[in-house]
Amino acid sequence: MKSRSLLRLIRVGAAALTLAGRLTGADKPATGSEKNLFDERSLAGWAQSGFEGEGAVAVDPSFREGRAAIVIEAGTTLSGITWTRGAELPRTNYEISLEAMKLKGEDFFCALTIPVGKVACTFVVGGWGGMVSGISSIDYSDASDNETTQARDYVDNRWYKIRVRVTDAKIEAWIDAGQLVDFEIGTRKLTLRPGDIQKSLPLGIATYMTRAAVREIKLRTLPAKN
Repeated sequence: MKSRSLLRLIRVGAAALTLAGRLTGADKPATGSEKNLFDERSLAGWAQSGFEGEGAVAVDPSFREGRAAIVIEAGTTLSGITWTRGAELPRTNYEISLEAMKLKGEDFFCALTIPVGKVACTFVVGGWGGMVSGISSIDYSDASDNETTQARDYVDNRWYKIRVRVTDAKIEAWIDAGQLVDFEIGTRKLTLRPGDIQKSLPLGIATYMTRAAVREIKLRTLPAKN
């Protein structure tokens, strides 16, 4: 984790980033075929990631508003789920969307690891003390320390709609009505942060010392651009 001084700097810069227009209006999901990755009854297709000291994971069929969700208990560090059907996943021209809720904790309640061509990266939501979001890693710099870094408050017991789009040219990410990431890949080096997050490959959802819930996990394949 970064120092408290860095976190204070990020907090101060949050308002300026928003005013500068980094949080743009919502873009509608692109057209394409869609597949549900959560059947609302079981963890079919998913398994616990196997992080050291991870919290339990279970489906609550009537979590909130009578709707099913996957509840991820807080661990000593990371907890989460990993998709077991990697051969079915596209590597580009797709979107992953889900809804995530922070229940209790002070760090990220959703770290979405995704394939990007032959490599992978993670869209972190609410890390580094609960405010920082961005892509880990770009040229070996974490989400707290590259051009995708964004800061905002995330409150407990509220659903956040998270969507990430991957094409050959870009990684884009939205939370609710705001676009947080518009990153041109080019020749940049994308990697996972070193450590246990590797167990989220090829697709995973993780939390850090935080209890959270996720639902409405969907994969949409996009038409290839000529």
